[in-house]
Amino acid sequence: MSTGKQLTALLLLTTALTIPGAAYAQETGIGTGAEGVPAEEDLATDAVLAQQVEGIDDTPVEEEFEEPEISVPGGAIVVTGRRRQDVTRASSQVVSVLDSASIARTGEGDIAGALTRVTGLSTVGNGLVFVRGLGDRYSLALLNGLPLPSPQPLSRVVPLDIFPTSIIASSLVQKTYSANFPGEFGGGVINLTTRAVPDESFIKISAGISGDSETNFGTGYTYYGSSYDWFGFDDGRRTTRPALQNYLDSGVPISDPSVDQRSILLELGDPNLILLQSTDNLPANWSTGITAGTSFDVFSDGRFGIIATASLSNKWRNRFITRQTAVNTDLDLDTDFRQFTTDQRILANAMLGFGLEVGEHRFRIVNLFIRDSLKRASLAEGTDFQNDDTDQVQDTAWYERQLFDTQFTGELEFGDLSVDLRGGYAQTQREAPYEWEFTYTRTNNANDPLGNVFLNTLDPQRGGAVVAFSDLTEDLYYGGVDLSYQLADWLGVTVGGAYTDTERLSSRREFDIRASGGYPDVFGAFRPDNLLGDSLIELGYDQAAQDAAGIGPFTYTIFDTTGSDPAFAAGLEILAGYVQTRIEPTLGVSLDVGVRYEDATQEVIPLGLDGTPSGSGNTTLLENDYFLPGATLTWEVTDSLQLRLNASKTIARPQFRELIFQTYFDPETNRQFNGNPSLVDSELTNYEARLEYYWGSGSKASVAGFYKDIENPIEIFSSFSDNNQISGFANAPSAQLYGAEVELQWNKDLYNLGDWWESKRLVAIANYTYTNSELEVGSGDIARVFPFADQPATNFFRDGVPLTGQSDHLVNLQLGIEDLDKISQATFLLSYASERVTSRGTAALPDIIEDPGLRLDFVVRQGFELSGTDLELKLEARNLTGRDHFEFQTNGTNRIEINSYDVGRSFAVSLSAEF
Repeated sequence: MSTGKQLTALLLLTTALTIPGAAYAQETGIGTGAEGVPAEEDLATDAVLAQQVEGIDDTPVEEEFEEPEISVPGGAIVVTGRRRQDVTRASSQVVSVLDSASIARTGEGDIAGALTRVTGLSTVGNGLVFVRGLGDRYSLALLNGLPLPSPQPLSRVVPLDIFPTSIIASSLVQKTYSANFPGEFGGGVINLTTRAVPDESFIKISAGISGDSETNFGTGYTYYGSSYDWFGFDDGRRTTRPALQNYLDSGVPISDPSVDQRSILLELGDPNLILLQSTDNLPANWSTGITAGTSFDVFSDGRFGIIATASLSNKWRNRFITRQTAVNTDLDLDTDFRQFTTDQRILANAMLGFGLEVGEHRFRIVNLFIRDSLKRASLAEGTDFQNDDTDQVQDTAWYERQLFDTQFTGELEFGDLSVDLRGGYAQTQREAPYEWEFTYTRTNNANDPLGNVFLNTLDPQRGGAVVAFSDLTEDLYYGGVDLSYQLADWLGVTVGGAYTDTERLSSRREFDIRASGGYPDVFGAFRPDNLLGDSLIELGYDQAAQDAAGIGPFTYTIFDTTGSDPAFAAGLEILAGYVQTRIEPTLGVSLDVGVRYEDATQEVIPLGLDGTPSGSGNTTLLENDYFLPGATLTWEVTDSLQLRLNASKTIARPQFRELIFQTYFDPETNRQFNGNPSLVDSELTNYEARLEYYWGSGSKASVAGFYKDIENPIEIFSSFSDNNQISGFANAPSAQLYGAEVELQWNKDLYNLGDWWESKRLVAIANYTYTNSELEVGSGDIARVFPFADQPATNFFRDGVPLTGQSDHLVNLQLGIEDLDKISQATFLLSYASERVTSRGTAALPDIIEDPGLRLDFVVRQGFELSGTDLELKLEARNLTGRDHFEFQTNGTNRIEINSYDVGRSFAVSLSAEF
């Protein structure tokens, strides 16, 4: 049998095992409409280009050196063995794929870092992925094709840095819209596929250590916390104590006579949570993990498998941050601070998956748990030029982000009819108990005997003590079904429906502790644990003792600064239906066309102290329905060259936190945010043209142009209140975005250099994205910013400026040598992103700019055998250029630093063993 016929038979066999829509896809290659539900990696198949099955002899294939772990909506073209079809070529849409080999080549520990190597992608802040310069609100993240809730207060998109690469088999980025995906598809969709059931039993154990030049084995800050902090969990010390919990449950104001403020204060002053400690020797970062799997035959024609994985990592990070604010357009300083912050981040995760095949039917259950904890300790000192005082601010905090996700997919095949069933439940939580801030002030007044001493007299003039408690829970229920039918050799149709229900409950309570005017100044020199120690608290409520000591009279008072807006409830319910078809009017030409209908109700309700709607007048209700069409034409000009044209309409909805007029402090950006109940949906019109060329050994090149017209884009703007920078949200009138992408992958076999080079090849991967965007703001346009009346949009936005988050230039380069027969790899990775706006400046102040710049990494992987055990050693050197973080404002003459700090170079070594 010829090689072509063998491949044809193998494709036909594996196509029978593809995910829903396979019968239809066998001939037409249409996506299943399964919301991106992927095939399992060990059985992953695809018929997206099944029209090429009959002509497979003329279709180029690629060499394979890693296990095939690829998934795309509608499945993945994977021919097990050493040859496979290129997935980016096979898909009916414009996609980029990071398979297990590509992820390993980057050496990144989380999927957000690995995705920065994909054309047109960049990460901003805490793992939020931007596609083609559009903010995270324009991206959609899926896990195994099913949506995810977010633990982030400022985002409904889950941050991807919580997903370690150890549990992700592949990641697919689709940049052109198709109706099988949710309508919130501005820049693209990122579909993560977890590791699936293996063909044979295995156990893999790994461990590693790392450090960076700014942090490890040097000075840092910390506080005790609890005995289980190293594990990412609290031992109960941060649990809300009885007196405070009773008050929170009562639903009455803190000033109510029934509230026992004395008992609350005695509970709050735990020295283990507020006493900042300095250490001269921060330890090395470490990580460890284990993965195991097995499978066995069941029934007469079935197979059942199990895979489990767990890992734990502990990482430290120092930042010496310059924080400045301006008082006018000349950028004369208003405040000038230096803040030293030490973060300890602990990431724990576990996954348990089950898979069952019975004949042509497949079923899969995936359970995933991720817990991301951050322990923060910082000390800042700076000058407030409004009064020339010097302030010293101490912060201690603990942030927990947690995700639990359970998913079911069922894929049934009945000849030409395919049925796809899917459903899931996911919950995310974010808790931040006992966020403490203590401010000590030195007046620098020569006439004041204590003017050269830092004091915290618990009053607005000489410092204060503030503690906050935040809690967020988001639940997401999801279900869907698709029916796919092959009507003719050249025509197939998928009809599907999906339902999602997202519910969020978020609360934040902040308490400002103050002392009355008779408070002795000398007490203000005490460190925080003594300042709120039991003895001083008791003294504040004992008038006789004060009289005996000749001090006072004074007492303590707790102010609830969030009493008017303590919490909110939010929900988003979406009912969707869609039809999608693939037509092949002639050989080499295919048209994938579909339309999606979405009916959505989004509501954000402010809650009062008693947990019921507060009636404050800023409740938001958005009820919208849309028809969202999408079409992609693919023309195979030659065997190696193909052209794609795409047009679509999509939307972007406001995030929950953006719709509520409550203040939130983001510890990553050091900024406060206020929401805007007047926000509305953004609507996008998208166009793209792409030319792709493929040649031997997996080499390929592509060039593309894209254009987006955005109506009512949501932008961030900044203002200043009481010397604090406050960021808000508003709809700009409109914006345009256009650009181009160029991508090249060149694989060169090196066997002709000698015996040692026989199985080696050179891999060169380069991509460049140019993006240009402009806000369109006219003199007659208005902006709606709660609680103010409608204002000219020019008060918040300037015509012609770029969208926030958009870099004009993104460059990635990978250059390495790898072995095709074993794990042996050495790769240089270079990335560059030009300046981008992180927030609009208001009151004629310049925009706030981030400058990511150039970064160079080096990764080496080497496999070897020791005593019959397969081992892999990995060495990493990151940020070899020593690029620091810069976020600033400039008027062309002067520049102030908003959030700038040194990053340092990092190095890591890890070892894994597979049995």
